[in-house]
Amino acid sequence: MQDLPNFKCALGRVIRYVIKATYRIRLLVVLALCFSFTRVWSAAELPARLTDEAFWELVTDFSEASGRFPSDNFVSNELATQRVLSQLTKSRKASGAYVGVGPEQNFTYIVALQPKIAFILDIRRQNMIEHLMYKALIELSSDRAEFLARLFSRPRPENVDTSSGIGALFDAFDQIQSDSQMFDENLRAIKDRLIKEHGFKLTTEDETTLAYIFRAFYVGGPELGYSNVGFPVRSGAPRLLPTYEELMIDTDENGEQRSYLATEENFHTLQQFERNNLIVPLVGNFAGSSALRSVGAYLKEHNTAVSAFYTSNVEQYLFMTPEDWKNFYTNVSTLPLDSNSTFIRPLINTGSGYTASPQFRPTFHWDTVLFPMADLVAAFNAGLIENYYDVIQTRN
Repeated sequence: MQDLPNFKCALGRVIRYVIKATYRIRLLVVLALCFSFTRVWSAAELPARLTDEAFWELVTDFSEASGRFPSDNFVSNELATQRVLSQLTKSRKASGAYVGVGPEQNFTYIVALQPKIAFILDIRRQNMIEHLMYKALIELSSDRAEFLARLFSRPRPENVDTSSGIGALFDAFDQIQSDSQMFDENLRAIKDRLIKEHGFKLTTEDETTLAYIFRAFYVGGPELGYSNVGFPVRSGAPRLLPTYEELMIDTDENGEQRSYLATEENFHTLQQFERNNLIVPLVGNFAGSSALRSVGAYLKEHNTAVSAFYTSNVEQYLFMTPEDWKNFYTNVSTLPLDSNSTFIRPLINTGSGYTASPQFRPTFHWDTVLFPMADLVAAFNAGLIENYYDVIQTRN
């Protein structure tokens, strides 16, 4: 009986411990639920549509000074951009944010992923103006055929409709000549859409650049390709880089045509993004001090992780300067990431392996590969990245 008080005391301690433990568990559950609800609420705060004022504020406030690049880069130079779409969209569709670089190839990724918002970051202000040109033309067009007619300043073919395949559309436009009066009318319509209707503050130089870009599509038509003074096209020489038409009729890894012009559904999905002001083109250096960091801060404020970051072959150029690649990966480290955050990297395959040089040779082809962003950040922070070959070892 003398042990009874001790037993009661011990039992009391056990009961209090269980009560406290249960309380802690319940508290953790409540906090977890609160955190979860906060994430959902914050994510819902990311606008489903940006006003014209908010869109232009992001463009102007996040952008850096324009830099130099040796190419006009009117269209992508990468033919294999679609060949990861099935793998890319397995667990990433309709979630997170998209970040990319360059011209039209971003549209196909945006249509496939359907992110909550997209930022296109390029060192050239000309690229930002080109995306504004696309924005106006896409918003103004009722369907793919009208869009192509406006883009190339060519009369709409009579034998195409919304059910026409992408190959048939281009076959029809290939037979039609560009029209100078249509060029003048469409250029005026683009300016009116951007300046008068949206209220965007384009400078005189911006308007000159806009006319220069639009004229390239007028002159080049569906055969317009990547422009670079270092890679002149000689008579009889093999063409190394794809045309606009080839990019649009290309396929994914399963042989399915999935460009943003492949179907009317794809085009109208892209059109809705443009009309909602959710494709935000910025002027910025990957290694710069503000543009990419501003995107990261904005996404963190809205509790939205980066789903995909299309880098093109920019990283290969960054490794030409000792500090640029380090600055870029430091910037990437500030972005909100999760387990699905993925780099989309087109790699130059020379036939005997990947090259760190961005030069194009007759034997090369593109391989588009997915890389987990978190693994790269971890490797960089651990001091394991010293060159471009270290970067491409972080693939899945």
